[in-house]
Order: sequence, then structure tokens, then C-alpha cells
Amino acid sequence: MPRVLWKGAISFGLVHVPVSLYPATRSEGLSFDMIDKRDFAPIGYKRYNKKTGEDIERENIVKGYEYEKGEYVVVTDEDFKQANVEATQTVDIVAFVEAAALAPYYYDTPYYLEPGKRGEKGYTLLREVLRRTGRVGIANVVIRSKQHLAALIPLERMLLMNTLRFAHEIRPASELNLPDEGLNGLSEKEVAMAERLVDDMTEKWDATKYKDTYTDDLMAQIEKKIKSGETHAITPASPHEAEPRRGAEVIDLVSLLRRSLEKKGKGAESAQAEAPAREQKRAAARKPASRLAKKASAQRKRA
Repeated sequence: MPRVLWKGAISFGLVHVPVSLYPATRSEGLSFDMIDKRDFAPIGYKRYNKKTGEDIERENIVKGYEYEKGEYVVVTDEDFKQANVEATQTVDIVAFVEAAALAPYYYDTPYYLEPGKRGEKGYTLLREVLRRTGRVGIANVVIRSKQHLAALIPLERMLLMNTLRFAHEIRPASELNLPDEGLNGLSEKEVAMAERLVDDMTEKWDATKYKDTYTDDLMAQIEKKIKSGETHAITPASPHEAEPRRGAEVIDLVSLLRRSLEKKGKGAESAQAEAPAREQKRAAARKPASRLAKKASAQRKRA
């Protein structure tokens, strides 16, 4: 588990449940350095005093709020804490709403909530009440000196806290050119075939099934360039990018759906035979063969 972000309490009514907050996600991917294409020298960035031009050490950098042009007040870490001590230590539930009422675009970042000492009973109570009522708790919480709106969601044995975007952070969709609700010119045959395709492609959700294959393929491309000695080459633009756009075409939905269903049936028969060979080929392509590949692998693990 990652390090705990903070320890505090969930508050709803007169009930206080001690909890620890943990980040629930991590970022993975390759790390790239910025270099000068003329001589491939690394590009550096430095902090400096704009008045004197001298470099400045990190310990001499503070946060300043410009209350008037050229006039600042220094804000310290203690100021952030003292602004509202209770807010920085509490997941304060202010309302309960139906879980289905929250549109997906409000959800931002998930966090795990773990009950603290003597907090198991209150934690279980809140989790089970939310589960039985189909509701989520809407709360205010401060994380790293910034206030967030958040939803407390029962998930298996856990209470998940997901920060939410505020209403003013959601762009309006009123100016989008969208089709009207309903079938809007679709035939019953088209809808029936689409439903059949959805049924055929429906399966039990398993997150471990889905991988970041693009990063693996990109690493294989990097390995290919290393082996061929192209360590200082600039990759040319793909010729497909220059192709002109085609004119509008009439789409035969029934034909596309029928072909999708046929492809789905054939794919199911050959998937088991092709999968091992495909995975073996992919594994061979991304096998580290240089110091650069090993470095990339280490960076992904640390992330």
C-alpha cells in the first residue's frame, strides 16, 4: 500500500468515524527526457530570481499571494492548516443522494478509506446503510491544502471516497449538435441487430483483462530503433497523416452490424488458438535488450 495521505474522521450527524486516507490509483508509463534535436543534449530547467538572475535553492522558495500589483503576503504550510483546522482533518458529510443521480463527468479521483482504531463499527454502519439505501454520501474534504467535494461510495468491504468536480468546472453541453432522443430515424431491424451484437459481446467485468498495449508496442518500437542503430534519428511523420479526408458516405448500419456479428462468431472460434502465439510474439518484442529498455522498465515499476 502507498503511504497514508492523512488521518482524520468521517463525520455525519453526531457520528465520527476515525479513518486513514490512501490514494487508490497510480500512474504508469514511459518517462521521456527533453533533448535538443540539434546536438541531442538534455534540456534543463532551473529556478532563478527574476530580479537578480541568480539561481535559487528550493528551501528559499515560499508561496506568495499577490493582493495588490507587486505586493505579496507569504502563505505558509501552517497557514493552510490553521485556515480551518477541522476541515483539514474531516470528511464532513453534508448530504446523501441517490447514487444514480451523479453523472459520470462529476467523478474525478478515487481514494481508499480505512477505518482507524475503534472505528470499525461506525465504518461498517455507514457502509451498509449506503449499500441498502442505494445512496452515496456527499462530503467536503481538504486534501493537500485544497478543498474538494467528494462522494463516499460503498464498494464490497470498503468505503471508497471519490473526489468530485464542482458544477462550475463542468463545461455546458448545450451547444453540441446532438441527435434528438429516441430512435430518431432508426429502423426496428437496426436496433434489434445492434441489441443482438451487444448481447453477444456482453461479459462479466474483469479489469485485469485489459492492458496498456500501446506502451508495450511503443517500447518495442524503441527497441527496434536501438537495435538498428537509430539512436539519433527523428521519426518522420506517418504518410497516412497527409491523406485527404474522404467525402461523406451513406452508412448501411444493417450491413455493418451483420458483418460485426459474423466477425464476432468467427473470432470466438479462433481466439483461443491465436492468443498464445500473439502474446508470445508481443513478449519477445518488448523483451529488454538494452540499458534504455531496463531503465524504462524500472521507471514503470516505480510509478
